[in-house]
Amino acid sequence: MWLYSGLLLLCFQGCLSLTGPGSVSGYVGGYLRVQCQYRQSYKGYMKYWCRGPHDTTCKTIVETDGSEKEKKSGRVSIRDHVENSTITVIMEDLREDDAGSYWCKIQTSFIWDSWSRDPSVCVKVHVFPVTTPMETTLPATTATLSLVNSGQNLRISTNAVFFFQLWSLLSGIHFQVLTFLKLPLFLSMLCAIFWVNRL
Repeated sequence: MWLYSGLLLLCFQGCLSLTGPGSVSGYVGGYLRVQCQYRQSYKGYMKYWCRGPHDTTCKTIVETDGSEKEKKSGRVSIRDHVENSTITVIMEDLREDDAGSYWCKIQTSFIWDSWSRDPSVCVKVHVFPVTTPMETTLPATTATLSLVNSGQNLRISTNAVFFFQLWSLLSGIHFQVLTFLKLPLFLSMLCAIFWVNRL
């Protein structure tokens, strides 16, 4: 019994020694930044960024050498900020097929059995296509007018996205329950309290 408890404790220690954002998003052609935080006891260890559905079988993309020097492999770079115990990964020139499951991991020295797993945390990467402004049916004029018009359409598209996100928030179940159930109940309770105090 004590053996199982000890193994569970080791597992929880490994799980709690490294934290990440859970998921990050970017657009095709752009870049994204991922920051994972680790315990100070892992300063000086090699950190790496790998891809795959499982942390034990993921494919390493880029790794540090135990120093603070930035390391780069293709479109991905990694840096270990020892002063604040943070791993920073930057993915550039994003493509749609970059989306998937990635892992921040720390290379430890005790990796000889199935119970001694490297501390790791999963980060889901989402890559969205770039939205283009809607075309208008204006008559052909100079190139300058077309460029200005594209800028206006881009602003309209950005505003539309903002209002769509706002509407999604307002139409959520939690917001509706808060508005139509919790808020009236709260106001009724307040009125009852004031009424009793007046008596």
